[in-house]
Amino acid sequence: MLAVRLNEALEQELTSFSKSHTKTKTDVVKEALELYFKTQRENNQKSAYELGKDFFGVHDSGSEDLSSTYKKRLKEKLSEKYNLSR
Repeated sequence: MLAVRLNEALEQELTSFSKSHTKTKTDVVKEALELYFKTQRENNQKSAYELGKDFFGVHDSGSEDLSSTYKKRLKEKLSEKYNLSR
């Protein structure tokens, strides 16, 4: 048996959700905990790279090779700026 104290806003949201889905508050909390634990297990099985791969590499530029071609791009920009022949 477990008793959990919720703040007023969370209690109201739980009550509203349970009524609109015709479930008891207990069932909603059980399902939420099952989903939470399942997600945690899945995340623990992934490598650090897998967890963060969506955040690596391409950002606003849309280019995936910015870190490996920076010297070439810098030379090109300087050549353009100062009208240097290549």
